Amino acid sequence: MGRFADIPGNGNVKKALAGMVDSGRIPHAILMYENDGCGALMLAQTFMQYANCTDRHDGEPCGKCPSCNQFSKMIYPDLHYTFPITTGTKVSGEAKNLVCDMFAPYWRELVLGNPYFLESELSSALGFEKKSGQILVAEGHDILKKLSMSAVSGGYRAIIMYLPESMNTQTANMLLKAIEEPSENTVFILITHSPESVLPTISSRCQGVRVLPLSKEEVSAELQGRFGAAVEDADMAASLSGGSVGLALRELSEKEDVSVMKDLLRDLLYNLVRKDLKASLETGEAIASLESREKQKLFCNFAAEALRNIFLLQQGLESIAAVSASDAPWIREIAGSCSKSFSRKALDIFSKASMLIDRNVSQKMVFANVVDRLYMSI
Repeated sequence: MGRFADIPGNGNVKKALAGMVDSGRIPHAILMYENDGCGALMLAQTFMQYANCTDRHDGEPCGKCPSCNQFSKMIYPDLHYTFPITTGTKVSGEAKNLVCDMFAPYWRELVLGNPYFLESELSSALGFEKKSGQILVAEGHDILKKLSMSAVSGGYRAIIMYLPESMNTQTANMLLKAIEEPSENTVFILITHSPESVLPTISSRCQGVRVLPLSKEEVSAELQGRFGAAVEDADMAASLSGGSVGLALRELSEKEDVSVMKDLLRDLLYNLVRKDLKASLETGEAIASLESREKQKLFCNFAAEALRNIFLLQQGLESIAAVSASDAPWIREIAGSCSKSFSRKALDIFSKASMLIDRNVSQKMVFANVVDRLYMSI
């Protein structure tokens, strides 16, 4: 890991975390809520690195002491990771008997390679593609066993739990007392993408920290600086990311998908402008047939970004619209063909569609409704 300064965005969060350490008032349990792929894991690790650094100053760990060196390699002995697991190609056996330490090499490789990894990429990295992992009783026992032992380093000891919403009730009840009243200098840091799904008995005992999505500029800069992306590619991916570096990285690896989504959106808007409801509904069915809910949500993000640019063009603000040379002709044509209130209404329509997809509503119903409402608003 590195310094807080190396993590983009969330200046207030970084200042608050450093302040907790400096004041000696570190909460016993913290629940970090982030959108998928927005860097909460980096913040949690740097927070613990700062707490254990022997030469911290100016709100940053030194990066040179033995503790910092161990953190940089993810081998600090008193920092333990918990995440959803199940049996797969890399670790076999009965799921109920597995513990996260068995997956440690694969977890470490994933995080060091891309600390913004997406939830959907975890299962692939750990060898159980297309299966859902859980935090089960065996892991709960393993955590309690670790906490019953003396800290190796003599500093702060931490459990970083990724996706506590995957913890079943039995495991949560087992850990409840440890989270509420941990031993001295022990910290639980829980990282969730769905705080409403975390058991209330757990979340109510944690101090909440909201990790905000990044700006498009911050995402683009991180893609260029940390991952070596070209400027144009980084800007394109950032505009579709919703503030998530993880999503932006996936876009860079799936340019063909972006091309498909662009064609679908262009066809949809042209059909709506022509008031061709039948063709618009056919395009809506094609969008609903995108191969995953993640890609359907991504289409909603892509559409929202295009609609913002259409609005900016209608307001005469072309200089700040993020429109590529190849997209400019059709974006300008749509901007000149629809009402100035359309973009605002359409943004709300796509936002609600994304929420319904998250709730597992039928995709065909969602996008049929999207087309119907857009048709009435164009």
